[in-house]
Amino acid sequence: MTADNTRRAHQLHPVQFSRLPKRGVMLGLSLAQFLTLAIGLLAFTTAVYLGGGILFGLTSPIWLTSVALAFLPVGGRKLIEWVPIAGRWVWRSVGGQLRFRADLVTPRPAGTLALPGDAAALREWIDPETGAAMIQDPHAQTLTAVVGITHPAFVLLDSGEQERRVAGWGRVLATVCRSGRIARVQISERTVPSSGSGLAEWWARHGVNDDSWPAVTYQELIERAGPAGERHATTISLALDVRAAARQIRAAGGGMKGAADVLRQEMTTFTAALRAADLMPTGWLTPGEVAVALRSAYDPAAAPALERHGDIGQSLATAGPVAVAESWDRLHTDSAHHAVLWIAEWPRSQVFPGFLSPLLLTSGIQRTFTLICTPVRADLAARDIRRKKVGLLSDAAQRAKIGQIEDAARTAEYNDVVQQESDLTAGHGVLRYTGLVAVSAPKIDELDAAIAAIEQAAVQAACETRRLVGQQAQAFAAAALPLCRPV
Repeated sequence: MTADNTRRAHQLHPVQFSRLPKRGVMLGLSLAQFLTLAIGLLAFTTAVYLGGGILFGLTSPIWLTSVALAFLPVGGRKLIEWVPIAGRWVWRSVGGQLRFRADLVTPRPAGTLALPGDAAALREWIDPETGAAMIQDPHAQTLTAVVGITHPAFVLLDSGEQERRVAGWGRVLATVCRSGRIARVQISERTVPSSGSGLAEWWARHGVNDDSWPAVTYQELIERAGPAGERHATTISLALDVRAAARQIRAAGGGMKGAADVLRQEMTTFTAALRAADLMPTGWLTPGEVAVALRSAYDPAAAPALERHGDIGQSLATAGPVAVAESWDRLHTDSAHHAVLWIAEWPRSQVFPGFLSPLLLTSGIQRTFTLICTPVRADLAARDIRRKKVGLLSDAAQRAKIGQIEDAARTAEYNDVVQQESDLTAGHGVLRYTGLVAVSAPKIDELDAAIAAIEQAAVQAACETRRLVGQQAQAFAAAALPLCRPV
């Protein structure tokens, strides 16, 4: 290998994300827009064939409303796209589902988690071999385990080491895709208030407490700085698709025991892939550790105490919130207000792998960044890519027939599909990504300031964020809880 080739091999290569597909069923119209316009067109043509005149006035509310719903934008969406969100919100409001209060008298059913909403059906299963907590979702038919991860600061590594680690992480994701039994993978990086226990333990082991002025001053600094600091915790959740692994589960004995055996096999493979990528697993989380993570998400003020006293808050039966109040664009739990942002657009231009540094390294804000990866089977991915290609080409042909000019956005979307097909042919996996950021603060004005800071950091990372509305409770469960919940 020549010196020039060696230099190129150690260079950090930029990457580019695929654009969010915006192709509709016909001429760029979504299915909801198409059906809405069809209703309006039906009313209009009926009035024409029946003689017009006064019938135009009688039917005008129908076709004018259809046109307004299909084309009038509000908040970055067409009006028709707000209809299901607002309808579900009204339905939940009438049904009293926006508020949750823990029942302190009636005990929870054994093995269930004390969580609000549709997460109340989640159940726990303790793996007898590893001691890990496995969370069963009977509705989504998944079984989830969570592993803690330690890693060096990526931004402090040289470009060659960064490129090597990026390639290693790509092999980890390829392993997940090849399995065919993984429903979702959730990577969560959260900031939690530090209890100061780490500094205190270091001083207890290495410090010399001889009542001298330097020792007293240093001990006072540790006592003041510890609770005011923050630390970053990273977890990866692995959700087994029980339906896809039905044959293997039956071969392992069936039931929860068989599902746990199959998930344990996936855990072993995944752990080996993580170590090969120089990501050090700290162990699969036990029920007590999962309980602390859930309690800290809903009650951030209790997180330092839970960390200092490792013998409290270790029960999943009491790890949920005491009270939850959901509003249109935020969520209020025990000791904090929360809001969830959706990463609506990833960088459109080429960026280097550390592009999220402004967002992840923002200090003084309690937030959880979650990346939900949904692997797609190779045959399904190939079929979907072919369908997208045919749809894009047919749309281009229709636009050419009516004389509509082809724009750069549609050309770029077609190029993205071609690139995905090339990557799939080369043996890479296809994953669908969903990025969420859950922001927490003790007061509403502090929450608004934190959201503004996160949005500015996202701009620096070349990402576009949108605040979710009408679904904050469900989005918070997906973003802040390491349970591989769908949005």
